[in-house]
Amino acid sequence: MTTVYVETYGCQMNVADTELILGLLAREGFQPTDDPAQADVMLVNTCAVREHAEQRVVGRVGELKRHKRRGDVLGVVGCMAQRLGPTLLEQAAHVDLVVGPDGYRALPALIQQARAGERVTDVGFRSWEHYEDVEPVRSAAGPSAFVTVQRGCDYRCTFCIVPMTRGPERSRKLGDVLREVEGLAAHGVTEIMLLGQTVNSYHDGERDFADLLRAVGAVPGIRRVRFTSPHPRDFTPRVAQAMAEVATVCEHVHLPVQSGSPRVLKRMLRRYTREEYLACVEHLRATIPGLALTTDLIVGFPGETAQDFSDTQSLVREVGFDDAYTFRYSPRAGTPSARMGDEVPDAVAAERLERLIATVRDISRRKNGGLVGTSWEVLVEKPARRGGLLQARTRTNKVALLEGADELVGRYLQVRFTGTTGATFTAVPVQTARALAVMG
Repeated sequence: MTTVYVETYGCQMNVADTELILGLLAREGFQPTDDPAQADVMLVNTCAVREHAEQRVVGRVGELKRHKRRGDVLGVVGCMAQRLGPTLLEQAAHVDLVVGPDGYRALPALIQQARAGERVTDVGFRSWEHYEDVEPVRSAAGPSAFVTVQRGCDYRCTFCIVPMTRGPERSRKLGDVLREVEGLAAHGVTEIMLLGQTVNSYHDGERDFADLLRAVGAVPGIRRVRFTSPHPRDFTPRVAQAMAEVATVCEHVHLPVQSGSPRVLKRMLRRYTREEYLACVEHLRATIPGLALTTDLIVGFPGETAQDFSDTQSLVREVGFDDAYTFRYSPRAGTPSARMGDEVPDAVAAERLERLIATVRDISRRKNGGLVGTSWEVLVEKPARRGGLLQARTRTNKVALLEGADELVGRYLQVRFTGTTGATFTAVPVQTARALAVMG
């Protein structure tokens, strides 16, 4: 029996890819382990979106090498592996194997070669590869599951490395996606997260993303459908209407804007203007009552002026996002923005990021404070990391912590929000809240 340990960094797509990797290796008799010291094969599934993510991986791979015994394999897979390719073998003598996202099917054979003493790479793009015949090994049994519907990206944002690490965009056939979702529902999964680099540009040659939402949303047993990450340019009226009409599609959209500056958006090659983004937001909110919106924001993009940053702050206030992921610009070798020059000084970018975070948190705190005392349906996802509590989530992606036994995981409850930290809520089941009110 050969044991394999996989450590995952980065986005939900990488989590889903790790499940594919474990599924591929399981067919060849590999057994997963959570302990790298007990593993014959150690794989680190990597992210390349920001330099910091790659530095973390380099450090972690250096730590894992202490577990290597004669005949063991230490490999780097995923986006960083794709970006660096054979160069990674030159930089890290303890790495035996480097495989990109389209090369996972070859992993069993490549691992055998590495165990025989070869150092191997596979970073070729395969436009046909969707791993349709692979049964993923889900990272954890639970009520929710990731389903990849699209791989790669055809947008060429000047700051983004993804087209170079994931290849061109291609979509799975709708029927294949449906078969996977039906199989998950048969095993008790009730919430599906559809994944794609620009997921709402999905098109299998016949059906678009609106068709996909309607089909997945109608699968018996599925109670919630989510997706990430869409592109503002691809939010057609058909997609918004499908979201409004399909009861299982959740009222939450993570809609990356990156900047509120018209000039910076153009330099980023985001393919929409500030006005077009705001019009998309207005249309979504008008079509989907109670919609919650979150976003991604970058500060310190090359040439960003004080006015550009002010434009971002004003857009954040105008939209009133429920939350946002905020980042300092990270140059990626090979991307157009890395050649732009006109860098924003680190201290200036850090100060702008701090101010942006404060703006986002202030809006989120005020919005969430207004929800205390209201009732919501939540899906209990898992035990929380602290306090012996359970973590649950609303359809609008609000996270609540509540007391309860682990047997509640996977169940849908009606709860009342009793308080908020600004980002998360405390909650009690409605029945408990009523009982407390009577006692009071």
